[in-house]
Amino acid sequence: MGSPNPQGPPAAMELEASGPASEAAAPVRPRFEAMKPHEMIEGKIQFRKVPVPVHRFSPLKKYWMDIYTPVYEQMKIDIRMNLKFRRVELKTRTDTPDIGNLQKCADFVHAFMLGFDIADALALLRLDDLYVDSFEIKDVKTLRGEHLSRAIGRLSGKGGKTKFAIENSTRTRIVIADTKIHILGSFMNIKVARDSLCSLILGSPAGKVYSKLRAVTARLAEKY
Repeated sequence: MGSPNPQGPPAAMELEASGPASEAAAPVRPRFEAMKPHEMIEGKIQFRKVPVPVHRFSPLKKYWMDIYTPVYEQMKIDIRMNLKFRRVELKTRTDTPDIGNLQKCADFVHAFMLGFDIADALALLRLDDLYVDSFEIKDVKTLRGEHLSRAIGRLSGKGGKTKFAIENSTRTRIVIADTKIHILGSFMNIKVARDSLCSLILGSPAGKVYSKLRAVTARLAEKY
């Protein structure tokens, strides 16, 4: 057998000896406490202002406590009604858990002003991937007089049947306010609902839109 390497053990001993010394020499890593939301924006108070349309003033007065309770107690955002300027004002507090809550509350109040029910608008506070998309009939096709009235009738259907069918199959909520259309839902569902509504505006019969909608929703169900 060959003789052992004379330089082996001393090198190992040097490494062992230098280990604890190098650890003692290393600087201590500082530990910082997590910043609070109001500290991230240097203690500045953030504001949002949502204008109140004339026709939504009475419903706002009626459902004020239903709006106030989740915004103030759950989202920790201050809210008040400015009667002089007819707008709802929101601002952050020192105990607001997340800065994003302010924008969520503003979207929630804005959805109510557009005509959505409180129960539907509340989903904007609880879920992150919900949006409100708005467009006008004239954005799709320029219609006037009776042609415009018939287009609005096709969108709603008899007793709102067509609108409810699109809402239930795409899991969205739709508000038809004169010539303006507002859709609340996730990105893909809004796209499917908007395509169906545009087909109705362009003159497609409801039956054809239903069959196309069934095919698209079945494809979406397989995909997800």
